[in-house]
Amino acid sequence: MPLTQVLPTLTFHVMQDAGTLAEHLFQLFRTPLTDSSWSDRRLRLPWEIFAELMRRALRPRATPRQHREAFWRGWRLVGLDGTQFSLINTPQITATFEKARTRRGRAAFAKITSAVLLEIGLHNPLAAAVGRKGESEWALAQRLLAQLPKQALLLGDRLYGVVAFAVVAHAACRRVGSQFLLRASRSVKPRVIKRLSDGSRLVGLPVRAPRNPKRIVEWLEVREIRVRVGRNGQRAHEVRLWTTLLDPRTAPALDLARVYASRWEPELYVREIKRQLRRTALLQSHTVETGAQEIAAIVLGQRRHCQRTGARRDRPDPGPASQLWPDPQHRPRHVAVFRALRRRFHRSAEDSRDSPRARAHASQPDRASAGAQLPAGRPSARHRVAAAAAARIDRSTVAVSNRMTRRRRISERHWD
Repeated sequence: MPLTQVLPTLTFHVMQDAGTLAEHLFQLFRTPLTDSSWSDRRLRLPWEIFAELMRRALRPRATPRQHREAFWRGWRLVGLDGTQFSLINTPQITATFEKARTRRGRAAFAKITSAVLLEIGLHNPLAAAVGRKGESEWALAQRLLAQLPKQALLLGDRLYGVVAFAVVAHAACRRVGSQFLLRASRSVKPRVIKRLSDGSRLVGLPVRAPRNPKRIVEWLEVREIRVRVGRNGQRAHEVRLWTTLLDPRTAPALDLARVYASRWEPELYVREIKRQLRRTALLQSHTVETGAQEIAAIVLGQRRHCQRTGARRDRPDPGPASQLWPDPQHRPRHVAVFRALRRRFHRSAEDSRDSPRARAHASQPDRASAGAQLPAGRPSARHRVAAAAAARIDRSTVAVSNRMTRRRRISERHWD
């Protein structure tokens, strides 16, 4: 089977709520293949193919003229964050990954970590890494710094606001002409060098020897910004930021503090791929390697959504830094694109089922359509799902209602 069929089918598969890879392959390419053959082919695929595909496919898309919310004073806004996906409890996975321990016992599922370098505004992934060998988010994030684009402003949360990461990020930014803006950890005590006119100050971060923490090798000079943030009726708290933009005239402290608010965009991206694109954080793969392939397919699928979204965007100039963030009415467009593409895939699958050719597997919508032709009478919950599929209603909504009905122990007569 060529990769031109394997990769699109896997991307389409991770976007669906039900069905097997064999069913989805037949829906897209009319090629019959059993589930066991699919598993064998995926196990033989090396991870380097997916890693190279992401390196070639994930590229910056925002332009200063069309996507001004993705830039600040000429700097491309880039966010760095990580997340975890749950793996199915199979012998291959439980033998490789250990479930996390909490005070309530072991976790229900083993977790695989992934990190992503994200283009702010478009939610466009620029690079992604998967912890196939149990690597932490910290290690994956350092690996992604090698793919940082030029003239970018890197935003990171407190996980990266320590001296060790600041040193690596500073070297990566200098190599491509970029800068960083990190939220500093409270545990670091810098040395004040100079106070600046806008209230910020130049500080020195102690870089210590790896095997001798008491010995300071050098001092890393950054600019520290302290602001107090809070909501009405709640107590304000202090936020410390480190940046390599040292000139307060070209990068005022208050503007940088407002720019840092867009660091929340990677969190929205994670919600989109888990709730709108995938609709679950539980992967369907039975091994760690195929689980990593599934995460790569999710990232590539979201990249395709970004292309469709970015082609139709035409937003006005946000103006100064205080008006940098786009109107909230634009954000649901990501969700709208996800649902539109999902409907498009379902429609193409229905068109393929109209063909008179024989099929190797009967897909879930076919079985639901067959059930819709039963004699009329009091419709059961099963017949309602069939009617919903025939009317092109999102089957997941009906499935959620049925699960809620069983959980609440409500009889079917309550639906009438």
